Amino acid sequence: MFKSYQWRIIAHVILLFAMLSAASFLLVKGWYAYLLLLFPIIIYQVVEFYRFQRKAHDELNQFVESAHYRDFSRYFDVKHAPIEIQPLRQGFNDINTTFKAISKEKETQYQYLQKILELVDTGILSYKDDDGEIVWMNESLKRMLQLPYLKTIHSLAKRDEDLYKEILSLKPGEGRIATAHPERTSFKILLSATAFQTDGNIYKLIAFQNVNEALDETESKAWQKLLSVLTHEIMNSVAPISSLADTLKHRLQLSVSLLNNDTGSVDDLELGIETIKRRSEGLLKFAETYRSLNKITTLNLSKIYVRDIFENLLQLMQPTLEQKNIDVDTILKDPDLMLEADTALLEQVLINLLVNAIDAVKEKSDPVITLSAYVANNKRTVIKVSDNGYGMAPEIVDKIFIPFFSTKKTGSGIGLSLCKQIMMLHKGNVQVQSIEGEGTAFLLQF
Repeated sequence: MFKSYQWRIIAHVILLFAMLSAASFLLVKGWYAYLLLLFPIIIYQVVEFYRFQRKAHDELNQFVESAHYRDFSRYFDVKHAPIEIQPLRQGFNDINTTFKAISKEKETQYQYLQKILELVDTGILSYKDDDGEIVWMNESLKRMLQLPYLKTIHSLAKRDEDLYKEILSLKPGEGRIATAHPERTSFKILLSATAFQTDGNIYKLIAFQNVNEALDETESKAWQKLLSVLTHEIMNSVAPISSLADTLKHRLQLSVSLLNNDTGSVDDLELGIETIKRRSEGLLKFAETYRSLNKITTLNLSKIYVRDIFENLLQLMQPTLEQKNIDVDTILKDPDLMLEADTALLEQVLINLLVNAIDAVKEKSDPVITLSAYVANNKRTVIKVSDNGYGMAPEIVDKIFIPFFSTKKTGSGIGLSLCKQIMMLHKGNVQVQSIEGEGTAFLLQF
């Protein structure tokens, strides 16, 4: 295109030069009559050369304007253009076609990348480092943090100040475990950061990965190994003591007639042996109880209606609820809601949670327990057991799933640990929401 354009300019210049040379020759010779005939031709050549340059300039302006506004759909008419402009227009059309193909390819890549980032479970957040303006956040992050929109990263401070501080202090290339607190719940997330610069601006990219279930599974396996060792050692050590105490008691009873019991020493000895026997048997029972945490390894799964689960649970607990004058509200917007679970184990979980709720509201003047079920935004089925009791302090909430830990004087600390293990076997989890003085809610997510 440009070679053709250059040759046309050269042709115009050569022709004009030839006309001017001829005019100079006629002027020197004094042939003014011929000069008058040649002068209109020179004027015509100058006007044509100007018009040619003007057309080219206008065409170039139009092309630059379309490129400036990225209007690569524009078409320059070649067929009806002046012959000297046709190569220029053809060149512009070729450039537009190339730019259009590049733009379409980039748009396809952008859409493709955006769809990939929307599909992954990892939350992605990008913001400007100088003013904190949010550039982009994917749907996974919105669901994870339950945030429909964020204008700046600083807006997060009002919703979750601890997580906000963790994000700001995270340096590019670093990764750390933090805790998110959406809507009175909490879970562990792995934060990873990187940074990049474009157009003079520095952007920070944060990846959020929910590792709560992975950490729970690791913690549960660690507790199982510890409990297995503890129960094994306790039973191996205490069983001989119990047996020996029983033997000593029997031998003492056979020899009591031969011993002098005037001071009551034989009675004291018998009482001491009985105490050793009773306490050793208590330790054996204690170890056997905690063994149940490790016994559940497989599930008998079946599809069941949530309404049937609630009905069976209420029939079982109705006498206790009536005796303690506790109201139970059942909320099930979808009567056909189903889930795949081990019915017996799920009932055991719900019984544990309901017994805890009954204990939590026993001193309330208007005790109410609520059973509800629904499908959450993450497409998981959730069963919720809540009460209007006195709630728990934050430091208690962090410990309630630890084996052996109990806030009750007669509690064994096994109930909630067992609930958590059963839910993990269902590939789900159990979360707790509690506000001191208002109540507590346990959420079973399947």
